[in-house]
Amino acid sequence: MTDPLSRTSALASRHAALGSGLEDWNGMGTAWTYSTDPCDEHDAVRERVGMLDMSPLKKVFVRGPDAAAVLDHLTTRDMSRIAPGEAAYLSVLTERGTMADDAIVSNNGDDEWMIVHGSGDTMALLEGSASGRRVELEFSDELHDLSVQGPQSLDVLNAHCDIDLGTLAYFHHSPAILFGHSCRISRTGYSGERGYEVFADAAVIGDIWDKLAEAGVMPCSFTALDKLRIEAGLLFYGYDMTEEHTPWEVGLGFTVSKTKTGYRGHEALMTARGDEEIANVCLDIDHDDMVGGGETLLRDGAAVGTVNSPCYSHRLNKSLALAHVSPEAASPGTVLDLKGDELTTTAKVVATPVYDPQKTRTHEV
Repeated sequence: MTDPLSRTSALASRHAALGSGLEDWNGMGTAWTYSTDPCDEHDAVRERVGMLDMSPLKKVFVRGPDAAAVLDHLTTRDMSRIAPGEAAYLSVLTERGTMADDAIVSNNGDDEWMIVHGSGDTMALLEGSASGRRVELEFSDELHDLSVQGPQSLDVLNAHCDIDLGTLAYFHHSPAILFGHSCRISRTGYSGERGYEVFADAAVIGDIWDKLAEAGVMPCSFTALDKLRIEAGLLFYGYDMTEEHTPWEVGLGFTVSKTKTGYRGHEALMTARGDEEIANVCLDIDHDDMVGGGETLLRDGAAVGTVNSPCYSHRLNKSLALAHVSPEAASPGTVLDLKGDELTTTAKVVATPVYDPQKTRTHEV
């Protein structure tokens, strides 16, 4: 039987040894679970340091004199404001001004950029933006992405790195030597904690993983990652945003440049502003476990929304979820009825994020 997965992480054998079934995400076997308790993994990131193989994200290099212009057409951010060594989180739009994907773009200098994206249509749209331009696109699964997250991440990495990561600001990145291996380290992540992403080739990522494990860094699964990112109010494409939603509707208006024009979907996006049909919110659900997802939210008997991304946070002792609701039901404090196949209860809209609302932990110097 042919393996349906077209992409393979060089860390796959390590995930399997830890109990992962290597379930598919984005065409790659992914560690959705280990034999360890995801609550313990969650604790490791919040209290100490954990690591996640984020290689299922797609990495694309954009090189050439027109690289910045191509990315300006593709995305909602102004590339002229992203200096070499800096990065930005942004939206990729359809012609209708809706979310085709979200991504992080990094300026590597010398007309080389890297865009890292998930399961949306970024690659096809990037190829369209690059047509007729002086640019080369290189999709790379040779490059792996190991995310090291938690309050001790700086100390652990700095002890084995040739640069002082303490001077690397949030959303900045630099070439480095880690455990004797060339890599690029970016102060980014998806956890709500201070953390770093280590981009390194397949030939060396296994040794970096092993050395980090020897240093006490706990391998963490995507189940733990879901808890972390929901607490931190971070969205997952395909669940919390799709091609049906504009950035305005899902809380990503901050990714849209106030002055830039000419990018794909710009006119439609600006026309849609003020006509939002949904809002992205966080719910505190009156339940002692994680709900299943897909439940209907009602107000005064009328359906006003849907649960998208649920989790149970043992640290906060709360059943949480990211959800879409009608704008009039989106104010914090609003109590909604929640109905699923096997559950009827209530859910309160709460301010996002529920964990570290001032985002001091990711942004601290």
